[in-house]
Amino acid sequence: MTINLGSDDWAPDACTLPVAERPLRVAEFDRFFATSVRRSVRPEPTRLELLLADGTEAAGRDLAALESSCCSFFFAFGFDAGESGTLMRITVPTEHVDVLDALEARVDAALDAGVGEDDVAHR
Repeated sequence: MTINLGSDDWAPDACTLPVAERPLRVAEFDRFFATSVRRSVRPEPTRLELLLADGTEAAGRDLAALESSCCSFFFAFGFDAGESGTLMRITVPTEHVDVLDALEARVDAALDAGVGEDDVAHR
């Protein structure tokens, strides 16, 4: 499996999304992370949890559905309502932790880029 954390092509070799469409999907994820994620937590190596901003669950579900349609063997998505807001869970099998590492790095970069005094700190 080839994963390059610093590139836009962090998808594993087995990804079924056509190569030409991958940069578009990465851009969708990056926009979602930048506009919709308030905080990220990695409670387990195989699970990333994202606290979503109010009113962004539908966008998260849409993106999760798109990703699941081509990579359901990599990602499992779940959504839970909590006191702090909606939690989006992204889970991968142990053999694909590097894919989740790359995804987490993109979340962190989006959160770091948007840090301001009114922002909720992540981690």
